[in-house]
Amino acid sequence: MTAPAAAPAALRFSFGLPLWTILAPLLGMGAILLGKPHDPVTTLLIAGLLGAAIMAAVYHAEIIAHYVGEPFGTLILALAVTVIEVSLIVSIMLAGGEDTELLARDTLIATIMITINGIIGLCLLVGGRRHLEQAYTQAGVSAGLAMLATLSVLTLVLPDFTETTPGPSYSPSQLLFVAVVSVIVYATFVLAQTIRHRDYFIHQIAEADDHGHKEPVPGAMAAAAAAMLLAALVAVVLLAKNLSPVIEARVLAAGLPKAVVGIIIAAVVLAPEGFSALRAAQANRVQTSLNLAIGSALASIGLTIPAVALVALALGLDLELGLAPGGLVLLGLTLLVATLTLGQGRTTIVQGVIHLVIFATYLFTTIVP
Repeated sequence: MTAPAAAPAALRFSFGLPLWTILAPLLGMGAILLGKPHDPVTTLLIAGLLGAAIMAAVYHAEIIAHYVGEPFGTLILALAVTVIEVSLIVSIMLAGGEDTELLARDTLIATIMITINGIIGLCLLVGGRRHLEQAYTQAGVSAGLAMLATLSVLTLVLPDFTETTPGPSYSPSQLLFVAVVSVIVYATFVLAQTIRHRDYFIHQIAEADDHGHKEPVPGAMAAAAAAMLLAALVAVVLLAKNLSPVIEARVLAAGLPKAVVGIIIAAVVLAPEGFSALRAAQANRVQTSLNLAIGSALASIGLTIPAVALVALALGLDLELGLAPGGLVLLGLTLLVATLTLGQGRTTIVQGVIHLVIFATYLFTTIVP
């Protein structure tokens, strides 16, 4: 009878959260002060804390998702990660340096490929292997893909074909127009997902099966999880930034293209969403997985382009947004296949394998252009 008496003390200390999920973000935040690692021991320490912060972010995101319900939970995680990712891109642009005019483009295409092909492909493969078929609400997925196709073409394809400025870039007025349109499209998506057509982004049977046996999350626990999620995401992005010179040195030493560095950093930043989506697919909640992946891709474009455009226009920086021919082909293939594989309301391992093949092709052709 002594065990129940110890519970309130633990609750006061950690708000009902496991102690490691609190320590990991805090230690990660502290490790930011170490700066860029210059020796193997520091590199391993930062890498270990980075992995722990990612796992803590996944845990806290799932707590918040259970507290607020879908689709708000997935939207919170997508927005949190994207806001910090945008801050990272803008900070690198402000610092200047070589190839910053390509940073936004490389980050956007990497994000789209990772979310739509990598994360979705892996989720459909793992979920299909365990559950054979998984169902989702097609209306929300179709709307999200239509918006993603529109933003992708406007930001990454159209610059190659405009005539006002030479090269794969926009003029200042064109860049401002695309930035405004991006905000409008993403705001429309958020409005539809959370207010006007919330039921489009919820699969009622899966939601009932998932939450019917779980206890409600206390408000204090949800608030603590939100604070720890923010700390974990900041730790993930800034630790990844500190590790990037080491990663870049290893990549260049191996004779690989510099674009590989952007893929690695984007993968690290998107890791919390990826793990959350994978766990949702394993729990037969592929709707949540699709919401996370498509919402992340939309948030990345809808928030990155306006922020980057304002910085570029204010500082007179040049931006090259248009993709090279190989990137155009893979982006077009991704959007076409996604509309076909996610147009039936049910998924199997077949769709997962197809998306993973496209993702593998993107990785291979980046390494071997």
